[in-house]
Amino acid sequence: MNFKRHLILASSSPRRHYLMKEAGFTFTVEKPDVDESFPAELPVEQVARYLANKKAEYFRSELHGNRVIVTADTVVILNGKIINKPADRAEAIRMLTELSGKTHLVMTGVCILSAEKEISFDDTTEVTFTTLTPEEITYYVDTHKPYDKAGAYGAQDYIGMIAIEKISGSYFTVMGLPIHKVYSALKTW
Repeated sequence: MNFKRHLILASSSPRRHYLMKEAGFTFTVEKPDVDESFPAELPVEQVARYLANKKAEYFRSELHGNRVIVTADTVVILNGKIINKPADRAEAIRMLTELSGKTHLVMTGVCILSAEKEISFDDTTEVTFTTLTPEEITYYVDTHKPYDKAGAYGAQDYIGMIAIEKISGSYFTVMGLPIHKVYSALKTW
């Protein structure tokens, strides 16, 4: 895409970098130094967008000229409860064991912000896992170390390949960025 503004992807996620690049965007990367906590009373369906907006807010004072910031956050929701990024091996194994054989939601919130305009949106995908063995789970955690991933997994990794039985929605939302919606939004900028 021939985007004429200075586009900044505010994310350290290699998956988001890949998706933006493959969609034809030229951008720089800056990482927001933001606490990713959210109010306990916030409905789970609003958390991803809330966190994307919180990350964008970090850059508000730096928005001048032709700068446009894109931020995103992904959450996994199982039985009405958020499953965040695992803190360690034991938590990653517990999370994947919880997801095994079940259907969950993956929600990615996005905020696009410039000095004169702001839009935010989210996208939800329903993901169904087959039943995983303890050996498959520990193999994945030990070889892929999914500590930077919501729900302790990446759809593009080994566990996604062997466990995702069905997806209803965008695969790219599960990867961490609903690139089809980001592309459409930036086309109108």
